[in-house]
Amino acid sequence: MFARRCILFATFSAFCVVSIFLAPSHAVAASVFLEDQTWTELRDRIDAGTTSIIIPIGGTEQNGPAMALGKHNVRVKFLAEKIAERLGNALVAPVISYVPEGTIDPPTAHMKFPGTITISDKTFEQLLESAARSFKLHGFKTIILIGDHGSYQDNESAVADRLNGEWRKTPVRVFAALDYYRITQGAYVQQLLAAGAKQSELGKHAGLADTSLMLAIDPSLVRQDRIAGGAKFGAADGVYDGDPTRSSAAFGQLGVELIVAGTVEAINNFIAKQPK
Repeated sequence: MFARRCILFATFSAFCVVSIFLAPSHAVAASVFLEDQTWTELRDRIDAGTTSIIIPIGGTEQNGPAMALGKHNVRVKFLAEKIAERLGNALVAPVISYVPEGTIDPPTAHMKFPGTITISDKTFEQLLESAARSFKLHGFKTIILIGDHGSYQDNESAVADRLNGEWRKTPVRVFAALDYYRITQGAYVQQLLAAGAKQSELGKHAGLADTSLMLAIDPSLVRQDRIAGGAKFGAADGVYDGDPTRSSAAFGQLGVELIVAGTVEAINNFIAKQPK
């Protein structure tokens, strides 16, 4: 009898443990990614006041021998999520990963390296416009463009200006959040220098600043063995004016907080200036 009770107790205990792990957690916050919603969930969130949508723009390009081609796409999705969570009333659209990267014939800029994908400026702007028009149709009031790459910042502004002019008699506005990228070229650089990085290490592309930011967000995209031991890379390798050897997640985390906080502030300021 005693043995039977022990078996029953053990079985019951195991069942309870399994139930705890399998039971749905109601404490988990709802995803901010548009792709994770059903259409009815999205409709209800818009009706409840989630009327801002972030369009994150990345790019597929070479990032030197030590960083994966999808750097911009992974980075902008991660940071867009943090920005949306902090805003509290925003969702994040799918990442735009096809962007202007130079010409094909003859190949220019990053197109000289295998894996880089390019589209024309016209196609890129049409893509942004179509996405924005879709979101306007579905009830979003603030459409936010954030771009992780420097080459198309002017395109973002052009699209925003064009649509805002067209929609001036409506409550819908497009905001090209250029502060997102400017921070990586300004405040982030200053923080790195203050933390002990050298100007010669930072680089314009795939140097310490760029690589450190990726290490803070997703180290799996960085081949750290290739930057260890003082290996030197130059323009022929796709590393421009920098040295990624001393890159670190700690350096990169400085940029993460600056980008998120600065972009949120810029978005809130933009929204506050719009007619009620």
